Amino acid sequence: MEYAIVDIETTGGNASSGSITEIAIRIFDGNRIIDSYETLVKPHHAIPPYVASLTGIDDAMVENCLPFGGVAKEVFDMLEGRTFVAHNVNFDYSFLKHHLGSEGYQYTAPKLCTIRMSRKIRPGLPSYSLGNLCDSLDISLASRHRAGGDADATAMLFSKLLAWDLDGVIPAMLNEVAEEKELPATLRNDFDQLPNTPGVYYFYNDSGDVIYIGKARDLKKRVAQHFAIYSPNRKGSRFAKKVARISYEACGTELMALILEVLEIKRIYPKYNTALKKYEAKAGLFVYEDENGYQRMTIAKSKKGYLPVQVFTTRQGGMNKLRELSRRFGLCASLCRLNSCELCDLVDKKKDLLCTANQSPDIYNQKVERALSFLKEDEQGFYIIDKGRNAGEKSCVWVENGQFYGMGYIDNNADIYSLYDVRDSLTRYTGDHYIMQLIISYVCKYPRKVVPITGKPVTAEWD
Repeated sequence: MEYAIVDIETTGGNASSGSITEIAIRIFDGNRIIDSYETLVKPHHAIPPYVASLTGIDDAMVENCLPFGGVAKEVFDMLEGRTFVAHNVNFDYSFLKHHLGSEGYQYTAPKLCTIRMSRKIRPGLPSYSLGNLCDSLDISLASRHRAGGDADATAMLFSKLLAWDLDGVIPAMLNEVAEEKELPATLRNDFDQLPNTPGVYYFYNDSGDVIYIGKARDLKKRVAQHFAIYSPNRKGSRFAKKVARISYEACGTELMALILEVLEIKRIYPKYNTALKKYEAKAGLFVYEDENGYQRMTIAKSKKGYLPVQVFTTRQGGMNKLRELSRRFGLCASLCRLNSCELCDLVDKKKDLLCTANQSPDIYNQKVERALSFLKEDEQGFYIIDKGRNAGEKSCVWVENGQFYGMGYIDNNADIYSLYDVRDSLTRYTGDHYIMQLIISYVCKYPRKVVPITGKPVTAEWD
């Protein structure tokens, strides 16, 4: 089981009237943190002074950040299919469920509260606030009342509680959540056919129209979540009550499910898939020369008349790419308008680490040119080999000239004599920048599964 350990900072205590100002998510597999997400969020209204004093997050800090709608897809993907864990879980859960719902994401998940768990597993402590618990249990807590610091502390607390839970308190709590699920009898047969594999699922109304399409790491688990905590007064339940039939398309990997979901939503445009219809390039990577002659790379909103080197669905995705380029090619983070430059910070400690403070524009600009060449080479073409839907096949996603070309499955016993045999066996699709962002994000996580179309192929991960 994977857990999404969450902490948020907000402008107030009510999900419907308050806004989120910061989100941190740590993905925990029961042993260690395997993924992490953290971002500031621009609220819909001014941050109250007493909240700014408590959290240290003021209006100036979030002025240039994305609103929640700009990060909702990334947040949903991090949370989907995982148990939601937080300190005072109903607070964080209600905010994220409400704001995800406002962006078109029907989110439901089993949840665990570390306050409730702590009271049962470590009874008798003087206080169960996060700060006092950390003091009592010798847990490091940095950046109190900031999402990242509190999420890290909650993750350490949760890890200890798992180890101390000799009486099965946590499994019992999860069983309580599972008992709240109620699947309509008319859907039982369709539901029983769903596999526990990645894929795309389709919800139909009683007229046979597709009203919703979703993707999942685990089809059966994800579909069940749509019918969790079934109540006629809940928005999610009103949506679920319209479902008369379920079908699915199994995929070899989550990446293929992500891509297929986008393609199918664009093809069918179901009534309740509102979020992906609105996706467009919201940021771009631009290059310009400053007054000192330095070539500067920066992430900014896409504007007519200005040609970006690369476009991104979210500003956060662009910032992640720019950070990668900064680390890979030694670009000055300050010149890239990132938070700070590690080389600048270290220049006084290690004289051999030189940044723009003592490099000429010509030398620095060569680094920028290498970064741009790297991006261009990245667009030449590659394919991704990964797991298939069964042991007898492999999946393949093909990128050509920097664009998504197609995907499909190749039988292990197929006669493959050239790259063209691989490409010709795939289903051709028309992609867009959003699909390429999905692919690029996957490539950054799993580079060994990528085979360049030109050059010597790297070792692929077949299992």
